[in-house]
Amino acid sequence: MSFKEKKRITVWHALIPVAFLIVSLFTTLKWFGGDPHIPILFSAAVAAAVAMATGFTWGELEEGVVETIKMSMSAILILMIIGMIIGTWILAGVVPTMIFYGLQILKPSIFLVATTLICAVVSLATGSSWTTAGTVGIALIGIGQGLGIPLPIVAGAIISGSYFGDKMSPLSDTTNLAPSMAGANLFDHIRHMIYTTGPSLIIALVLYGIIGFKYAGNSMDMSSINTILNGLSGQFTISPLLLVPPLLVIVMVILKVPAIPGLIGGTILGGLFAFFFQGAGMTDIIGAAHYGFTSETGITAIDDLLSRGGLDSMMWTVSLILCAMAFGGIMEKSGMLHAIAAAILKIANSTGSIVLSTILTAIAINLVAGDQYLSIVIPGRMYKDIYDQRGLHPKNLSRVLEDSGTLTSPLIPWNTCGAFMSKTLGVHPFAYAPYAFLNLINPLISIFYGFTGITMEKVQDTDSEEQAI
Repeated sequence: MSFKEKKRITVWHALIPVAFLIVSLFTTLKWFGGDPHIPILFSAAVAAAVAMATGFTWGELEEGVVETIKMSMSAILILMIIGMIIGTWILAGVVPTMIFYGLQILKPSIFLVATTLICAVVSLATGSSWTTAGTVGIALIGIGQGLGIPLPIVAGAIISGSYFGDKMSPLSDTTNLAPSMAGANLFDHIRHMIYTTGPSLIIALVLYGIIGFKYAGNSMDMSSINTILNGLSGQFTISPLLLVPPLLVIVMVILKVPAIPGLIGGTILGGLFAFFFQGAGMTDIIGAAHYGFTSETGITAIDDLLSRGGLDSMMWTVSLILCAMAFGGIMEKSGMLHAIAAAILKIANSTGSIVLSTILTAIAINLVAGDQYLSIVIPGRMYKDIYDQRGLHPKNLSRVLEDSGTLTSPLIPWNTCGAFMSKTLGVHPFAYAPYAFLNLINPLISIFYGFTGITMEKVQDTDSEEQAI
């Protein structure tokens, strides 16, 4: 059957697999305790059935799936390398050194500001807001309680710092997922986020400083922090020289070094530093790169913090990307995403309204599906063509996805992130949400930039060439 003989795909056709996706995700995640992979695959099957009913052949749809997966292969490779970096950097003492020095900035007079910065440093080092909140965050909650600071305020500062680091770290899975969905470069994405996340952090720190001033004279029990510091120095050689690898990664971001060779270089550096500073053998280095590092200090906070990484640790996220690409490929090839985009464009006819629509969609998926990954994946595929049609650089879309999907996820009690943070910190999301200043401010700044055009970069010929490299 030729293309002309195919029935016209309408927005109502497109909404069938979307509705099935929402319902299946909700029931699987909330009632059956499953992961999102299977619902997404079954939703892809529903999308294929709708497309074939309108005249598409399976061969055409499969071609769309393969083409879309091919687009994500660079991101998949980067994720696998990131897992290797995390494992080797922990073994080398790089991550422990960053955490060790980060904890040194804790001062009673600026506890809330210090809490935010500590969690930001640890999350940057580990690439994980969950790990940060579940280890250092728990210690800081105890200290804040001893100081007489209301726990919702302390939890808000922990959330703000943890998600700043998670959002800005090249080791974070969401930081890699967003540009892969939008078609942007990882390091371009990180640089572009500075314009929204940087001011958000500064405003948040000012607000925490004002609130924390009334608690400045209180004394502080440092026993839990000292336990972590002593445990780190007992297991690893701590040295300022171990900050060289992350500093080199920052330099690579500034110099626009391609992500894959740059990150492979970071993995090699991790192995070399592990050998020279920690006395690790080749078996240990290969094991950490492949399977991750396992900490066995006997100190729960440290073991939970450092037992992670490795190529294998990224397979859950890689498989999610492949499932999402299967769904997105069928939706794209059949024209369903185009139909949805056309309907949105009738309402969102300016850059500001498109940014607002993207943010509201990501928040809605966080509310309905309860998963931050899906709040990045689904809007990323939905809005990619819209941003392209307006000549907006893909890094605008990837930034907006993180400004909304990543940062609002811990504020929703039934979201996986909100549920984890609530259980870990012992504070309900509705209680700490008003004090998670960075998470609240960041989406607003992103919307402001959308309507004013500030930092909303257009696609240039040179950018197109860079994307192809």
